Amino acid sequence: MSVVTVEKLESLVPSDSKFKVRSTSIKKFKKEELLETFRTMVLSRRLDDKMLNLLKQGKGFFHIGSSGHEAVQLAAARNLISGKDWSLPYYRDMAYTLGMGLTSRQLLSAHLSRITDTSRGKQMPSHFNSREKKIVSVSSAIGAHLLPGLGVAQGSSMKGTDEAVYISCGDGATSEGSFFELLNWVGRSKAPAIIVVQDNGYAISVPVKDQTSNGSISKTAVGFENLEIFEVDGTDFFNSYAAFEKAVKRARSGDGPSLVHSHTIRLLPHSSSDDQKKYRDAGELEKEHLYDPIERLAQRLISSGIAKEEELNDIRKEIKDQVDEDTRWVLEQDQPKPEDALTYVFSDKDPDLEYEKSKPAGNPIVMVDAINHALHEEMERDEKVIVFGEDVAEMKGGVFTATKGLTEKFGRQRCYNSPLAEASILGTACGLAIQGFRPVVEIQFGDYIWPGMQQLRNQISTLRYRSHNQYECPMVIRVPIGGYIHGGLCHSQNIESIFAHMPGYKIAMPSNAADAKGLLKTAIMLDDPVMFLEHKGLYRQGFSRAPEPDADYYLPFGKANVVREGSDLTIVAYGAMVQKAVNAAKKYASKENVDIEVIDLRTIVPLDSETIINSVKKTNRVIVLYEDLEFIGFGAEIASQIADKAFEYLDAPVMRVAAKYTPIPFAAQMENFILPSDEDVEKAVDRLIHY
Repeated sequence: MSVVTVEKLESLVPSDSKFKVRSTSIKKFKKEELLETFRTMVLSRRLDDKMLNLLKQGKGFFHIGSSGHEAVQLAAARNLISGKDWSLPYYRDMAYTLGMGLTSRQLLSAHLSRITDTSRGKQMPSHFNSREKKIVSVSSAIGAHLLPGLGVAQGSSMKGTDEAVYISCGDGATSEGSFFELLNWVGRSKAPAIIVVQDNGYAISVPVKDQTSNGSISKTAVGFENLEIFEVDGTDFFNSYAAFEKAVKRARSGDGPSLVHSHTIRLLPHSSSDDQKKYRDAGELEKEHLYDPIERLAQRLISSGIAKEEELNDIRKEIKDQVDEDTRWVLEQDQPKPEDALTYVFSDKDPDLEYEKSKPAGNPIVMVDAINHALHEEMERDEKVIVFGEDVAEMKGGVFTATKGLTEKFGRQRCYNSPLAEASILGTACGLAIQGFRPVVEIQFGDYIWPGMQQLRNQISTLRYRSHNQYECPMVIRVPIGGYIHGGLCHSQNIESIFAHMPGYKIAMPSNAADAKGLLKTAIMLDDPVMFLEHKGLYRQGFSRAPEPDADYYLPFGKANVVREGSDLTIVAYGAMVQKAVNAAKKYASKENVDIEVIDLRTIVPLDSETIINSVKKTNRVIVLYEDLEFIGFGAEIASQIADKAFEYLDAPVMRVAAKYTPIPFAAQMENFILPSDEDVEKAVDRLIHY
């Protein structure tokens, strides 16, 4: 490509853009800085080429490249400080992460799944990860990192630092709802986020004109509060650098977030699984090569007299030799052991707690007040504990009053209202946990947790695992659940079986006030995310009242409570069903002299299988009682474990008593028919004792 050709290229920024930026002068940079930038661009490109060659040789399985994106990514990296500023990149950010300090050996290790990979083979290639460099482990799911990035930025503000937070995505991610949730809250909170949209024109095969209103995310985002927008030619290092210089200055000075809309090019297919010739014509692809950011920088260096072509060719040869040597080195490294796949689903550290060192002996208290007192005590103990969600702050104190008094006592920075957006609540909590806070968030009803499923499944639960323990996510998600309150389809759901199927969560579901307080206090101390399920029908029930434990009372996860000992039959239950089990036990003790043992699980994950199996070995008959659907409910897992581990001790089939396979209707007579009743439990007891 000639110098004349490069200098005549039109900017990729539309001529009518209101967000243009004047390019930084080449004179601002030292020769060494520009050559190092060129070197890193060439290294990123050479890694793309090498990885594709390795793929063809059957030594890799997948590749997704950054070719064409190098200029904007290095412009960002040159304005940020590795190890100080935070990065939440996306999978095409290879040049950026090299600029922030990752090495070619680390990236090749990921491509070849060696133990020298920062995720130790758990993640796909280009899923960057480094605690040392503050690069937060990438999730494959498009836009899943945007709201955690917001939480990280909010955490920087709360700590009073001048850290900037780089949050990057492609143009396709701007169609995700989480992108607009990010813009909504980041502007309102003036968090120090630099949101980078690397717009190469395609979301796999779908062009921007079919994705984005106005055909431009810059135009679409213009109404968001406190958001400064910069629109740049992402193939031009100097134009991109100018935007990031301004954006970083805004972030560090507390002036608020910036959106850098970078028009760039994609010189490779979306990934090694894609063939872009199916949807892009040859002329378009040929034209894009004119904007190759490496060639554009090379020609600027030559035309400005900063470097000679021979110097740049020498760098290219050095990089080729380096990547070849690094590849040989990585291929000599060990592969992960198969059993390494089981590591770091959960923390390998136990909290330094003395469990049940006293017996609950205070005044009787209802469950919702026990939860409230637990929050007060833990916020008093640790200033990193923060509470937020919908309607939780100030006089309202949550729709069930579980958070009343927290804002008044601890201030708006530690107990505050979120937007009415569950994904925002959960995603920002993840980011705050990464920053070292211990968020306790409230999802108003279990039925409304589903908009946050992206965060719950692809971010929060897997963070420790996919980062190979470099990152953790200590947070508590308080969720009112359950029926028997005439709440209808969307205020009655039970959700424990769904989340028990997601490795990474610990799950509690207490049946009484004392357990609720002890388990919640422990949950806040754990280093893993906890799903804390509170049956709203128990909040003020007389039978869930209990003497209040003191402030040092903690209950262990994974230890069931034998509420009532027996020898003839076992009922395993949790949550609101424990009371129905106790009712049946009392009735049959007086009616037929049947001695029923009642087990309250307390926690779903971890599950105290040992207590269940030992009881079944003693009684030889068992009912699993749970409120959720009988079909594929969590009780089915309990029944299966009993069949696997205690089959030879059974004198009758394992029975389940649970809800019928339908949503929960509103009318009282229909709800009562669907959900487990005392009569249902008694029928099951009759069948088993007479089997």
